[in-house]
Amino acid sequence: MTDTSKLTFYEFFAGGGMARAGLGSDWQCIFSNDFDFKKGAAYQANWDKDGQTVLKVGDIRKVQLKELPGVADLAWASFPCQDLSLAGGGAGLRGERSGTFYPFWDIVKLLIDEGRAPRVVALENVTGTLTSHGGKDFEAICQTFADNGYRYGALVIDAALFVPHSRPRLFIIGVREDIEVENAMVAPGPIEPFHTRGLQAAYERVGEEAKAKWLWWNIPTPPHRNTVFADLVEDQPDSVQWHSANETAKLLGQMSPINLAKVEAAKRAGRRMVGAVYKRTRVQDGVKYQRAEVRFDDLAGCLRTPAGGSSRQVIVVVDGERIRSRLISSRETARLMGLDEGYALPKNYNEAYHLTGDGVAVPVVRHLAQYVFEPLLRKPRAKDAAAA
Repeated sequence: MTDTSKLTFYEFFAGGGMARAGLGSDWQCIFSNDFDFKKGAAYQANWDKDGQTVLKVGDIRKVQLKELPGVADLAWASFPCQDLSLAGGGAGLRGERSGTFYPFWDIVKLLIDEGRAPRVVALENVTGTLTSHGGKDFEAICQTFADNGYRYGALVIDAALFVPHSRPRLFIIGVREDIEVENAMVAPGPIEPFHTRGLQAAYERVGEEAKAKWLWWNIPTPPHRNTVFADLVEDQPDSVQWHSANETAKLLGQMSPINLAKVEAAKRAGRRMVGAVYKRTRVQDGVKYQRAEVRFDDLAGCLRTPAGGSSRQVIVVVDGERIRSRLISSRETARLMGLDEGYALPKNYNEAYHLTGDGVAVPVVRHLAQYVFEPLLRKPRAKDAAAA
């Protein structure tokens, strides 16, 4: 049953419900969908504890309109990024996975036809969306908003503003044309840090018709983050084991002189330093080498789904002359995404890593809710209340 005191939302490509975590207790999810059964199990373990599930596990193309109740205040869609990622195959919105943007929007159009258009539609994806197919994919998304009665704008927000985790993501937020937008919520032009040069360049490639509906969303920057990566690291993780001395020595042996110099600097820091390591294949004199590249900037590298061994993030913990290494733990990945300690993770390490690495950073969603969604939705529309 819908709680009329709360704002309502549909959560598409829901994963483990991280958008739901970010929206918070003033919001009620009235429908969610994800195609992955393992993620669905994690979603239900965390959100459907009373046995009343709003989750439909299955292909978004098979979602029926009758399954979506009422008029949602917000439709959230973190559609798959693989075909838009710089590390992907470049298929973009034509790809099998990222192309699910279109079945999602087919649902929005059917809702519009029924007079149940969501008041706000929010998309989240990788920043590679801005340049995919020379900007054509981003332009297509913009045109879709404009053609369907939404004013819209985009923001690039790095989770590092909130948690010690380098994770820039693109957020495209559209508001139904009949919804009043306060002047303070929109800037006359792009403003750093959320309107990056890459976003500005992508905007310039958008057609004039779609540009006419564009809004430069104006949101405040958060307070300075007071945590570093080392604060989130477990001394006794239960999902992974510390490497042996030989394994750590082998890892160090895969580092270039520049990266070894970073380790030496960390030894002299006078505090525990945690470095994030990714293994890369580099070519030197025509020969391929596996290299371990480390960063000691108090941030974790961007979490990725563990499709292969190179995408699992290794950490190096340096405390004076003592150096230890291991895979990042599943609980540490959850902390980096801003999930609270009570969030139930899958027991299988790869499943937990896949769940968190594929998600949206919780405090970023909360920031958007506080400064965009909730101000837009404070005043309910009479026709929405009647339709619900």
